[in-house]
Amino acid sequence: MDIALISLIALVIAIVISGFSRLNVGILAISFAWIIGFYLAGMTLSQILGAFPLGLATILFGITFLFSQAHLNGTLDKAVKIGMRLTHGHRALVPLVFFVFALIFAAIGPGNIGAVALLAPLAMAAAGKMGISAFLMTVMVANGANAGAFSPFAPTGIIANGLVRQLGIEMNPWTQIFLPSLLAQSFVALVSYLIFGGLKLLREDHVPVQVEAIVGAHTPFNRHQLLTLASIAALIGGVIFFKFDPGYLAITLASLLSLLGAADQEAAIKAVPWNTIMMVCGVSVLISILQTTGGMDLFTALLASVASIGNVTAVLGFVTGVISAYSSSSGVVMPAFIPIVPSLIEKLGGGSPAALVSSINVGSHLVDVSPLSTLGALCIANAAPHENRDMLFRHLLFYGLSMAVIGALVCYVFFGLLLTA
Repeated sequence: MDIALISLIALVIAIVISGFSRLNVGILAISFAWIIGFYLAGMTLSQILGAFPLGLATILFGITFLFSQAHLNGTLDKAVKIGMRLTHGHRALVPLVFFVFALIFAAIGPGNIGAVALLAPLAMAAAGKMGISAFLMTVMVANGANAGAFSPFAPTGIIANGLVRQLGIEMNPWTQIFLPSLLAQSFVALVSYLIFGGLKLLREDHVPVQVEAIVGAHTPFNRHQLLTLASIAALIGGVIFFKFDPGYLAITLASLLSLLGAADQEAAIKAVPWNTIMMVCGVSVLISILQTTGGMDLFTALLASVASIGNVTAVLGFVTGVISAYSSSSGVVMPAFIPIVPSLIEKLGGGSPAALVSSINVGSHLVDVSPLSTLGALCIANAAPHENRDMLFRHLLFYGLSMAVIGALVCYVFFGLLLTA
């Protein structure tokens, strides 16, 4: 059997197993990379290990370590409660406020999963006490988190930018990776808000609800929380204005917070999503083997056979959405699909790298509202006691799976028509 086909089959097996097993697909991918690279392709161990994206792993660890501290010492939770008070009890504004907070929190560092984990308990409790649909709240929180997920500070954005840099493609991380996803995800969220209960809330929003009954009495930020806010500001300012490496800067700031006693370092290290970091890095190693053996060329040829310059954004949005419905969006789908962008454009005879990358990013993440994903599952787990969780599960499952089709349409319009117009 041709080695290119063998390596592609290994990738397919890894993706399928990731959807039906608790085994970390990154570990499995490294095993496949060793077997194929060393025994079939004649590569040395140093060549195989050289594909491990150490820089990407450092950035992911540093950012998530710093924001684990911000979560553990209550800084982010207090910021959410302050934001809740800004609604003055108007129910129609509450899902929108949580959408904005999910977007901001995901964008500044915690990422989409971290933002939902932080916000879901308060958001779903607020929905239950204020008579807001749990389904609507879940859709707004999850879509908000995904809207901010491709910031250069967020783990998903870090992964996307790292994968693009490895291809040698020049793409602005703010305007060509973050902004397209932000606009597309926000559009879907706004339409969903209007369709699934937002208009009804706007019509009925006459008597404000007492917010204090939900968030408790106001207390100012303490010294440790102020230090944490200053560290987050230093991270953002240092990266944007001084071009500091985000990973090493975040590690330095997190170490300083630990020295000052602002957070429990041991607990923060345990809260780092090691599973995701290993998943992304392991799949990247296997993708490198596919590039060496010709497996990526074969993969690209298969996609090019069903796509054209006109519909490639829709095809990528649909295919990545279907796979992401049962697999990791940032840990499996993005590392598998983003590397094929240059060769796919070559085989199709044209296309915009930014449009194709955006289609992969958005298509793979719109489905994450599904209860099969971490985002949807977190919201169901935190639903109010009186909520019918079985019904909520079914509604979110239908919504999430339908996003594979909706995502294809959104990617076609936003990135096939508007972005390349």
